[in-house]
Amino acid sequence: MAGAARARRNAPPREEVLASAMDMIAERGLEKLTMAGLGREVGMSSGHLLYYFRSKDELLLQTLEWSEGRLGAERARLLSSEGTARERLDAYVDLYVPDGHRDPHWTLWLEVWNRSQNADDDARARQAAIEGAWHRDLVALIAEGISHGEFRAVDPDRFAARLRALLDGFSIHVAIGLRGTDRAQTLAHVREFLDDALCALA
Repeated sequence: MAGAARARRNAPPREEVLASAMDMIAERGLEKLTMAGLGREVGMSSGHLLYYFRSKDELLLQTLEWSEGRLGAERARLLSSEGTARERLDAYVDLYVPDGHRDPHWTLWLEVWNRSQNADDDARARQAAIEGAWHRDLVALIAEGISHGEFRAVDPDRFAARLRALLDGFSIHVAIGLRGTDRAQTLAHVREFLDDALCALA
């Protein structure tokens, strides 16, 4: 018992573990992220990591939540900045779409989505909370653009749901490196769609 308590006191902060997990995904790919390998990075045994995270599924979900927290702060900064609603919508899209093939955040998202088929209710609720934050910010931005006369009078919630489905589809193609769908092409497609569907005032 004393040894376990000492190990807990000497364990690195949770954020350091999660940052190291994300770094390993970025540098080596998700398939190389093991509890033993992560333990070596942060100076903990795989057993101690399992004590904190219970399973690799939980480690991945907590890493995603940590990464999303950072993205959420950046999204809030962009959406509260000066500029038109359309300029901030373009910034939202830029932040949403992966940087390219094997983007670590999207690689992690795809794995969590895949594992969610067997996830419990708590894990599903936490994933829904992440999705909900992106959705609420987009709805608010679209509603603002409508109120200022920048956007057509659409239902903000319905339009946001469809736009995010479009972004998810393109983003998966970018993240897995599907030929003919790179980041630049995706951004061009989405901006053309927004021009046609949202910004073409009658």
